[in-house]
Amino acid sequence: MSDGATQPARPRPAETVRHACRRWGEDEVARRCAALLRGNPPDDVDLQLLGYLAATPSLTAPEYGSSSGWYLVWAARGLRYAWHPAAAPAVVAALTAKQWRVREMAAHVCREREIGEAADPLVPLLADPVPRVREAAARALAAVGEAEHAPPLRRLLDDESPRCGARAAQALRELARRLDRDLDP
Repeated sequence: MSDGATQPARPRPAETVRHACRRWGEDEVARRCAALLRGNPPDDVDLQLLGYLAATPSLTAPEYGSSSGWYLVWAARGLRYAWHPAAAPAVVAALTAKQWRVREMAAHVCREREIGEAADPLVPLLADPVPRVREAAARALAAVGEAEHAPPLRRLLDDESPRCGARAAQALRELARRLDRDLDP
């Protein structure tokens, strides 16, 4: 039963990462996110940063549990809003992470930051067991792929998940438009 009081809206990650960038600078936030994404254990500043990345600044250090893997997702998500090109190798490496949410978020970052070197590593994600990862990989390939990435995208058209098939069709259209060429077989 509610007493009529409403909870304040939880801040969006884009907003909290902007606050972190004002505190430490965008390059430093991106550098720390990349280090976390590579699996470096968080130090005291990183524990503070994780509160911003999780969009829950009131969290305490033990709640970040490095064994949970959530800090990897948050680090990848942070790179959607704070960026430095030196973070690209960490993002590409995260495409092979054990946790599916990390793979998914890394694919989103590849798309948004147009990380061209991620194109080939994205292809195996089109067969990932998790549909959300397959969708994210298709979207990323639309942004960074080349003509040779069209056949793997075409194979995704018949995916068991209708959303994956639709995402593949959209990706093929975007890729053809971006490359300004016909990609039909």
